[in-house]
Amino acid sequence: MPYDDSPPPTRRARPLSVAAALAAVCLTAAGCGGGPEADGAGAASPRPGADAASRAAPTPSGPASPSGSGSDSGSGSGSAKPLPKGPLTGRTVVIDPGHNPGNRDHTREINEKVDIGTGRKECDTTGTSTDDGYAEARFTLDVSHRLRTLLEAEGALVRLTHDADRPFGPCIDERARIGNEAKADAVVSVHADGSAVGNRGFHVILPAEVKGGGADTSKIVKSSADLGARIAGHFARTTGSAPSNYVGGNTGLDTRNDLGGLNLSTVPKVFVECGNMRDPKDAALLTSASWRQKAAQGLADGITGYLKG
Repeated sequence: MPYDDSPPPTRRARPLSVAAALAAVCLTAAGCGGGPEADGAGAASPRPGADAASRAAPTPSGPASPSGSGSDSGSGSGSAKPLPKGPLTGRTVVIDPGHNPGNRDHTREINEKVDIGTGRKECDTTGTSTDDGYAEARFTLDVSHRLRTLLEAEGALVRLTHDADRPFGPCIDERARIGNEAKADAVVSVHADGSAVGNRGFHVILPAEVKGGGADTSKIVKSSADLGARIAGHFARTTGSAPSNYVGGNTGLDTRNDLGGLNLSTVPKVFVECGNMRDPKDAALLTSASWRQKAAQGLADGITGYLKG
């Protein structure tokens, strides 16, 4: 079926306290959760564009691409248009769109194991999709573009880890490294889950305290939890979606130690599973352009609240 990827009008982000964010989550009724990871672990063999992407300095990216596959890449080229002054001026946010549409054509490369500090894991995965074929990689790019537009309107310097501008990846270790090298004030990895029918709602994955190999999250656990709580509260309020009924005990928050993108991060970072693509009711939301705009706004509001807090 055709999907409408055109972005509706944006609105200004609103701050929210941590306590209010948690309350909003807990009072709301009700991934790649446990599944596909689209971000961070250590390198195996050279990957196309990997060195260039990891060396690129964070620069403001161009306007959001409605198709979810724009040629202006926040991971490399940027727009010459100056950012507006706003509450996030001077702040850097890295958005990590889960997976890459090209991963399906590069299964050998993405199956190569990389170091995540506590072990080794696949470079990346293909991600999931709805039953009628709307791919998670397409969803994550679309929401990431919308989120970028909202944050740039607030004055933030925004970088994407990729913009479907490379054959596959980046691998999960490189995704973490991009945020680290940008010295990002916040990193958000955008995903959608692929769980069983009847499992519904969103959840935010927080880094556990991990130390081993190249992983040491001790300095970001608290700040990442704050970022995640803000996002969870705003996401629930703005989208009307309930916290996950199958992960996180209806809090919308889940802590994990097996995701390389979190283990290898040295800056505040969370994953957001916006819903379950394999459940028909959640899928109807995820394939709606107007709902995706709400999802982006909820993420933007949570990030803004965290950065202003």
